[in-house]
Amino acid sequence: MNFSRVKEVLNNKEKVDIFYNERPVWIQCLSNNIAKVGFIDNFEERDVFIEDLYE
Repeated sequence: MNFSRVKEVLNNKEKVDIFYNERPVWIQCLSNNIAKVGFIDNFEERDVFIEDLYE
């Protein structure tokens, strides 16, 4: 994903399926090119590069 798409997803009320390494995540916050994500399948959180996220 790119920065503008991540911002669009964060500002959107619609549910968007986002993945990191084939695992579903939700984006918690954004800082430059890093997104803090939470994994939907457990309570793990991680900072990842936004270009590693995909829909």
